[in-house]
Amino acid sequence: MKLIPAIDLIGGRCVRLAQGDFARETIYSDDPAAALAGFAEGGAEVAHLVDLDGARAGEPRQHDLFARLAKSSPLALQVAGGFRTEVQVSQVLDAGVERVVIGSLALTDPEAFARMLDRFGAERLTLALDVRLENGSAMVATHGWSLGSSQTLAEVLRRFPAVRHLLVTDIDRDGMLSGPNTPLMQGIVRDFPQVDLQASGGVATIGDLDALRRAGASAAIVGKAIWEGRFTVAEGVAHARG
Repeated sequence: MKLIPAIDLIGGRCVRLAQGDFARETIYSDDPAAALAGFAEGGAEVAHLVDLDGARAGEPRQHDLFARLAKSSPLALQVAGGFRTEVQVSQVLDAGVERVVIGSLALTDPEAFARMLDRFGAERLTLALDVRLENGSAMVATHGWSLGSSQTLAEVLRRFPAVRHLLVTDIDRDGMLSGPNTPLMQGIVRDFPQVDLQASGGVATIGDLDALRRAGASAAIVGKAIWEGRFTVAEGVAHARG
């Protein structure tokens, strides 16, 4: 399993939100390039960057920053936040980003997402599904977690058999340091073995990484635990590898 450290960006600053709530923002750094350099020094290979301005606006807002970071960082970058069109995806891939995360579009316009998979290939796109557990079912939310889709995670995944990279966030745990939803992740790995699962939400300790590795996740997205010093990137990388 890989440790993928995460940076959420608002106006070029590194922040974290609790459960996606913009009113619950903590600012950690004004220098994302330095943060990426620190991640690389700790042994990380990939970083996950989220344009929160873009996520809120429904279109990318920090393209130039992503382009600069892609050129200067030794890490492969996976980026998210408001990507809706093939032009937007093409531009950021051409700027040097490794992979683009698509979330709400796959739910609101599945045909458009299918065309993206066909054009760019499954290695260049990550399908992000943000879920809440309702009566035992993993229900997918859209548009920055503000809307429900009335679709289960399994229903969405079955619609896109070509997806290789899948990022699943348990909304109720994100930014809360309450531990990951290991049973949810284990079930996804069992039911959809063809995907490389990136587990997100709730990681607080080294033990949480051990649990996700045992559950079969291919990667763990970790933000707040690293930013608040619960463990170092180097420690996380070592435990993720097992």
